[in-house]
Amino acid sequence: MILYEIEQKFKSSKIHNLRETIREELSKNTELKGLPAGSRVAITAGSRGIDNIVVILREVVSYLKDKQLFPFIVPAMGSHGGATAEGQLAVLYQLGITEDTIDAPIKSSMDVVNLGEVTGELPVYMDKFAYEADAIIVINRVKAHTAFSGKIESGLSKMVMVGLGKQKGASFVHSQGAERMEYNIVEGSKFALENSPICMGLAIVEDSYEQTAIIKGVSKENWHEEEGELLKQSKDLMPSLPVSEIDLLIVEEMGKVYSGTGMDPNIIGRIRIDGVQEPTNPKIRRITVLDLAEKSHGNAQGIGLADFTTEKLVEKVDKQVTYMNTITTTFLRRAMLPLIYSTEQEAIEQAFLSLGPNFKREEGIIIQIANTLHINRLIVSESALEKIPPNVEYSIINKFNLSFQNGDLVYKLSKKYVGESEV
Repeated sequence: MILYEIEQKFKSSKIHNLRETIREELSKNTELKGLPAGSRVAITAGSRGIDNIVVILREVVSYLKDKQLFPFIVPAMGSHGGATAEGQLAVLYQLGITEDTIDAPIKSSMDVVNLGEVTGELPVYMDKFAYEADAIIVINRVKAHTAFSGKIESGLSKMVMVGLGKQKGASFVHSQGAERMEYNIVEGSKFALENSPICMGLAIVEDSYEQTAIIKGVSKENWHEEEGELLKQSKDLMPSLPVSEIDLLIVEEMGKVYSGTGMDPNIIGRIRIDGVQEPTNPKIRRITVLDLAEKSHGNAQGIGLADFTTEKLVEKVDKQVTYMNTITTTFLRRAMLPLIYSTEQEAIEQAFLSLGPNFKREEGIIIQIANTLHINRLIVSESALEKIPPNVEYSIINKFNLSFQNGDLVYKLSKKYVGESEV
């Protein structure tokens, strides 16, 4: 089977004056300006692979120190890291976030304060260290959520309710189902803004190349309006696969570093949450995922979105970490294991076989991606190449035959190629 490596061309919106932009946005916030010297300021740090996150956190710390304030970092990641203080520190370490790189203390704990209840049915929790600070700056990337759609999805408000809420808060937000999540996040964050020392948000939006495109200070007064507008801008910049109907999608690597669900449902068109309608686009008949990212710390949340996988991936799964994350979300189907095969070759071959006796792989629409976060580079079959619409700009980088070596794919986007190009 002939395959092609291609590069999709997306619009680049990268910020080139990142440090200056951060300082300018912080300087606009009147509440932050009004803090007396010596005030303690908690800064949130999540568990996602956000571009430039170390630079962003370090610059915020530097700005606050220049104002004679005392900043510190709080891990704000719900139940991630196995829902332990040590585990969440380990997640930050893997992201390059340490006391040395940020030049500020990191205070990690699973202890929370109950701020009260929204309409008597949704308790709102907050990290104890953050709550006891004089001010909190909420920092997060704004993007489409992996379980629901709304005016507010994944971003600052979610960081308040799920990230700062730790395992306990995250569990309550998810426990009423995906159809209730937007309400819980919006109404709960409103309550938290009124009953905690949050002084501002610093929102990050990335472009289709996962580069920092927007840094925006968000005020408490216009919190949800500003976040909603940023979500629209984020969706405008979101990349997608070049064709909408695919016979087999091969994902080289999944993990929390790429998406909260291991593989982004917005990219692969699968939700797998009871009561939530599946997307109509893209339509992917089979998904084979080959490996789990080391930086996912054994968390295989989202493995249930695939149909086939490898023993190599399953051996890396930390059941305690995965189960805790999955139980907290309540979306159990997303952690259920697909069909497991000893090698990548078997997992792919069996995926082909499952497409039925009339399926001809030489005519199949096959796409291979490194992960669901980085999809500007892809490997596609000839049939897939022919299906790419005229409005999608791309270039062909390489041409080769589908081949395996010791049961593993020879050509991978996430690693250097083995062998010589045929082009």
